[in-house]
Amino acid sequence: MGSDRQTTYTVIAYITAYEDEIALNACVAALRSQTYSIQHILIVDNSRQPLQLAEANHTDDRIIIWHHPENIGIAGGMALATQWAVQHEYDFLWTFDQDSAPASDCLENLLRAYSDLATEDYAIGMMAPTAIDARTGQIVKPSRFLGDRFRGFLPNNPIAPYECDAPITSGALVWLKTVDRVEPPDTRLFIDGIDLDYGLRLRQAGFQNLVVPGATMYHRFGVPFQVELFGKKKAFQLYAPLRYYYICRNHTYLELRHSKGLYRLTCSLRRVKFLVMTLLKIVAFDSGEKWRKAIACLVGTYHGFLGKIGSGEWGVGSGECK
Repeated sequence: MGSDRQTTYTVIAYITAYEDEIALNACVAALRSQTYSIQHILIVDNSRQPLQLAEANHTDDRIIIWHHPENIGIAGGMALATQWAVQHEYDFLWTFDQDSAPASDCLENLLRAYSDLATEDYAIGMMAPTAIDARTGQIVKPSRFLGDRFRGFLPNNPIAPYECDAPITSGALVWLKTVDRVEPPDTRLFIDGIDLDYGLRLRQAGFQNLVVPGATMYHRFGVPFQVELFGKKKAFQLYAPLRYYYICRNHTYLELRHSKGLYRLTCSLRRVKFLVMTLLKIVAFDSGEKWRKAIACLVGTYHGFLGKIGSGEWGVGSGECK
């Protein structure tokens, strides 16, 4: 990308950090190595004790760290970062979990696609890279809302940028002019479903969300494991109890909230089916804290149906959230 484009856009990167110095430093290093210059890297550290940056990262004067030992989650950190970036008149906020590492030309490719595609009649809310699961090598699918559920999909054309309702939050490049029409991520969601809610609200406000295949990023989720069922290999992810709670609660709440008419009935049935299948997976394959995880799923689903998504129901800020 030429120097004329390098002066066109101002970008601040944001990272949510939690109890993992190795992952945080790897993410920071990947951001510092971008071929397109990032003006600031803002870190919200939700760890109980401040995480330490490696010397090479620590001496970078672009890095700003805010320590929140009370744990404000991904959504809370993104809301603060969005507010700070708007106040300082940035063009884009590039959002990350600490478990992500973008390729060195990732930002350059995202901004090139934005320059090529964005017009007054085609407003882009988010540009996202192709996310690859660092442990399994599988592509992390962006989502569409199908009337009663969010569902991942892959495009027919694997080369051209393509639209979706919600790419994953990590790696998403958010155009900050959207803040005038769409509120930042809902802090009540804490750590899960933030991408689904925010992405769909951007689409409903008339913005497009695109995934750029030429921009790539590696991302780590929970603990993956693979089993063979009926002759086919299938990969699953295992999570801590707190994460199970928010997955079940937030997805139930969001899908039911956006479903209309008879779709609310099919949505409810799907959420019950998801609960049952998740409980069976925990009982069959999880080696630790089976009952605590099962209770987290049950309580989370119940709260999701009630629309009870404020903080504190399951001990926000405590336990392992991955």
